[in-house]
Amino acid sequence: MACAQRPLLGRRVALIHPAWHSCGTYRVVLGQIAAYHALGAEVFPIAISSDPGFVPGRNWIWKSFNQATPELDDGARYYGGAPFHAMLSPQFLRDVLWPYLHGDQAVVRLGMAERARLSPAIEGATFDLVHCNHFFLMPIARRLAGGAPILLDTHDLQARQFALINETKLWLAPRASYESMLAQELEAMRGADLLLHLNAQEAEDFRALIPEKAHALLYPATPEAPTGPGGPDIILVASNNAANVESVVWFLREVAPKAPGVTVKIVGNVDAGVRSKAPEQYAAYKDWFLGRVEDPGVVYANARLALLPTISGTGLSIKTVEALSSGLPLIATTQAMRGMDEEALRLPGVVIVSSAEEFADALNRAAAVSAPLDEAGRRGSPARRYYESRLSLAAYKASLGVLAAALISAGSGG
Repeated sequence: MACAQRPLLGRRVALIHPAWHSCGTYRVVLGQIAAYHALGAEVFPIAISSDPGFVPGRNWIWKSFNQATPELDDGARYYGGAPFHAMLSPQFLRDVLWPYLHGDQAVVRLGMAERARLSPAIEGATFDLVHCNHFFLMPIARRLAGGAPILLDTHDLQARQFALINETKLWLAPRASYESMLAQELEAMRGADLLLHLNAQEAEDFRALIPEKAHALLYPATPEAPTGPGGPDIILVASNNAANVESVVWFLREVAPKAPGVTVKIVGNVDAGVRSKAPEQYAAYKDWFLGRVEDPGVVYANARLALLPTISGTGLSIKTVEALSSGLPLIATTQAMRGMDEEALRLPGVVIVSSAEEFADALNRAAAVSAPLDEAGRRGSPARRYYESRLSLAAYKASLGVLAAALISAGSGG
């Protein structure tokens, strides 16, 4: 029987997410799972690959993903992916592959999801709620719902991301347009009962684009970083995506030379992207790159300063949320703080800069401070308090519990 603290007690939630790791989406998914467990629900996390051949049962092909996501080992894992033979059908070649060769990032993701084979324990199972991450997994959400309500986490406006990706690639003419990819995104989203948005700007944009649907702004529950004990490190945490690579390259080209004598630890698999895009900068600062680490929390625990040199990207920055939760002093670009309210731009201990020169000046000043904040100072910092009030698991859980319980109640007729 549900209670006020656990309103989803006994409910079964299918949680569909891309088979990604070491990125912001994965951190959001971990927060979702933790919140649903705290609310009393039984959670079925289903990792969906967009690569051909990643079907359930082929344990060897999922080994790398499993090793990179140990946080999911606490319960049963479920998988989905399209078999190779599905790529050979005339319909796939005509309706998916051919548009993709013209840069249609939306159609290929939707097409792979539509053809995905799911773990046998999931196919035919019944759920009280389906929580889907990203519009392109909606074909799977609809397949599993069976009359249950669907809650879609939009994450951000994906057509914008697709257009950015296409700027760096060669495609057949005519190239797929932003408008055509957006139309597919919106059509898929219309199959959800409630659209959740991770930041205020995206919520405003989607409300205008799909006014007939129910919307809610809900900042993600990003797992908190350790607040100590503290140490000597200046850190920059980034995964290997286009926006992060561009930002790290900018930092190495424009900021680092203006801060001689400062050493930064660059953590995450962004090293591969920087090596490919800017080999000269990578070679010059090779010793700074640590690559992917097993426990990113250790990096925050032993740091004294976190850097957020973000110059591109859309939606709420999960890296920024993680850094705020650590209670560390921060140096951040205005772009790194996107999607947050005005208070985030005025937090003591968070220096907001708008140019490489300002970033370097702030870095030089901060590096000259020898004593790091201790754990008590970080836990009581304005940045940490901001995180707890808006972006913590507790805040997320309270809001998600209300929204999910209302959806389930409406779906069951009472």
